[in-house]
Amino acid sequence: MVYTNILLAAQHADASLRKNAEEEIKRLQENNLADFLFSLSIELAQEGKPPASRKLAGILLKNSLDAKDAVRKAQLIEQWVGMDVNIKSGIKGALLGTLGSSVAEARQTASQVVAKVAAIEIPRKEWPDLIASLLSNMTQQTSPATLKQATLEALGYVCEEISPQDIAQDEVNSVLTAVVQGMTLSDHGAEVRLAATRALFNALDFAHSNFENEMERSYIMKVVCETAISKETEIRQAAYECLVSISSTYYVVLEPYMQTLFELTSKAVKEDEEPVALQAIEFWSSICDEEIELQDYVESDGGDSAPPHSQFIKKALPSLVPMLLDTLLKQEEDQDQDDEIWNLSMAGGTCLRLVARTVGDDIVSLVMPFVEANITKPDWRSREAATYAFGSILEGPSVEKLSPLVNAGLEFLLNAMKDKNSHVKDTTAWTLSRIFEVLHTPGNGFSVISPANLPRVLGVLLEGINDAPNVAEKVCGAIYYLAQGYEDLGSSSSHLSPYLPNMIAALLTTADRIDSGDLRLRTSAYETLNEVVRCANVSDSQIIAQLLPVIMSKLNQTLELQILSSDDRVKQGDLQALLCGVLQVIIQKLSASNETKSIILMAADQMMILFLKVFACRSSTVHEEAMLAIGALAYATGADFGKYMPDFYKYLEMGLQNFEEYQVCSVSVGVVGDICRALDENVLPYCDGIMGHLLKDLSNGMLHRSVKPPIFSCFGDIALAIGIHFEKYLPYAMPMMQGASEVCAQMDPEDEEMMDYGNQLRRGIFEAYSGILQGVKNSKPELMLPFAAHLLQFIEVVFADKQRDESVSKAAVAVMGDLADTLGPNMKILFKDRNFYVEFLNECLVSDDDQLKETATWTQGMIGRVLVS
Repeated sequence: MVYTNILLAAQHADASLRKNAEEEIKRLQENNLADFLFSLSIELAQEGKPPASRKLAGILLKNSLDAKDAVRKAQLIEQWVGMDVNIKSGIKGALLGTLGSSVAEARQTASQVVAKVAAIEIPRKEWPDLIASLLSNMTQQTSPATLKQATLEALGYVCEEISPQDIAQDEVNSVLTAVVQGMTLSDHGAEVRLAATRALFNALDFAHSNFENEMERSYIMKVVCETAISKETEIRQAAYECLVSISSTYYVVLEPYMQTLFELTSKAVKEDEEPVALQAIEFWSSICDEEIELQDYVESDGGDSAPPHSQFIKKALPSLVPMLLDTLLKQEEDQDQDDEIWNLSMAGGTCLRLVARTVGDDIVSLVMPFVEANITKPDWRSREAATYAFGSILEGPSVEKLSPLVNAGLEFLLNAMKDKNSHVKDTTAWTLSRIFEVLHTPGNGFSVISPANLPRVLGVLLEGINDAPNVAEKVCGAIYYLAQGYEDLGSSSSHLSPYLPNMIAALLTTADRIDSGDLRLRTSAYETLNEVVRCANVSDSQIIAQLLPVIMSKLNQTLELQILSSDDRVKQGDLQALLCGVLQVIIQKLSASNETKSIILMAADQMMILFLKVFACRSSTVHEEAMLAIGALAYATGADFGKYMPDFYKYLEMGLQNFEEYQVCSVSVGVVGDICRALDENVLPYCDGIMGHLLKDLSNGMLHRSVKPPIFSCFGDIALAIGIHFEKYLPYAMPMMQGASEVCAQMDPEDEEMMDYGNQLRRGIFEAYSGILQGVKNSKPELMLPFAAHLLQFIEVVFADKQRDESVSKAAVAVMGDLADTLGPNMKILFKDRNFYVEFLNECLVSDDDQLKETATWTQGMIGRVLVS
């Protein structure tokens, strides 16, 4: 009874009882983990125990086997693996036994815990009879429906947790047979069939061999299609979720089934309940995703090795587009007020956008009749649907196809911003933002905006920004893309100059509105203000300079806000983050020109005082935004930034130690680089502390891996700033860099996410070497000689990877040049022994990237000089 009472007390309404029970659970866990887990499994398995204690026992078991944090998860796995085999066997037996419990919550929890144990043991070949044990529950005549349901749930969870390579194909076949039978046998109740259908969803990744076999594939497809017309809504929805998964995983073999799938999905979209209809639309969105990816692959790779493109969307277009257009008329009354809402109208519009990207020009003639027929109807749903349809086909078709339609329709849309219905205005503002995003690129020679219609466009937008919050938010988006379009014209562009004061005033007023219930409108207004400032003309600097004290005053006001609750603290932090973001953009804009840099230098002291006060508020979001603004200020003030370091340094340290909020840590690392570039050798008094924190960050398994590449780059920044003084850090930094380069060499090339990280890491390592080599070049270059062979070997390994990122090539080629430049004749033998560099440089010299070609030419000259020395 001890565990039962503790587990029940941990769920008691009385907080003190709950606290005591939680502390006792922690004590039991720490004293003897094996006994703790075994006792929990017995509690979960015993039928006489209260359902509440059994459920919590299962949850605690599950949480002792898995965690979201990768480091914690590794620790839990290690604990389980090291546990006594007999204890583990007892726990597993209790879990399997609980699948037959009469209590639904106990069964369900046990099936999840079985999967967590399987996730650890099956890859290690330590639970070889699990699948067979589960399958026997399905084949025994006497097995009750509840046991079959729990078993199917466990099979599904197991498939979700493990990889296809972890189990043999004959076991996969047996699992699929059991699951498909669970979906089809007429004597199975709805609960068993639902569990079986959901299990199939998780097992589909394991079925590659089965889908290669036409007979097996056709049988699975037949069963899924039949299940998609079951009388139970949940089962139909689960079957369509399987079809969505099949459409992406097995696209290449779908041709024979597409007519049936179109008929099924079409009927579901038109007649079925919303959860099912949404999945039916998702099927076509998934097909679009596959075909867009295939088209991108063909464009980037020349198409020689591309998988077959079946053009399902193009073939279905005449029937698919009308079906999707019909869904646009099924709006909900309050959908424009809630970003979280997802309904048929939104799903249909999203799919229509994907179809437009897939087929391009072909969609226009199918959508425009719908637009023209509905855009002037008295019913708001028709007008909104027509506008949404038009906005949904702007990406995909060619400019030549769209420009006559947009030029003809722009004035109509501007007038529609005065529609009496809020839904129509909301969608119209969104459509205008899409038009400006896609068809307003004067830098490329095309824009729907001309000097003639710009006053009219801005007049409508600056009036519309005063509308309801949801409409105003979309108008901010339209202004954002309108400003961004002029960015490519460079700082000489003055198209927006006459309107800039009114635009800035309107955005500031919008940001201060109190009729918006959340932060979305304020965020959108400030982000748009940032873009307007960023894209402003050089001649507009005085207008931007007038904005500076306004934003500083607003930031100062946030420091005086009354904070009575944690909610108040969050709101204060969010507003401070937005205002620091605006200051960062203003600092960057005004310091980019010698004429206006003095404005920043004059205000720098006041800004720094504000930023330090913001740090004292201790909000991590603000910490991040204020850090970025300080980085910009350091770049702008240069050596003068040194006077702020005594007060700022403690906050920089806090940022570098913030492992939990890793974005803050990452930004702080970037700011160290800004400070090094600003202060050069004057950063030296702070380097011991900074390097200590950076080295600790690299060693910390809890720190998110994305922070580590910038830390290596930061080593390079520090070395460049302090030169020969970096010598004392070499014994600590170099092993870290060499260790990281070996990690890069061991990464799985099939893991796309890991390879992206690998590219970032390699670039960071090369940038570190470049900075250090350049830093010691004029004083003590021989310091780097012991590391030259390892570095050259690492560059060769990177060269052998044909999937490497171009930025990695650039950094690798640059560091080769730095090696030759710094170490001179000492590199002669190494370069002669490793002549891969010739091919590497030749590859870079024919690149389309001018910067890469320029770097390769310089490196070629440096190496040539070494070889003739």
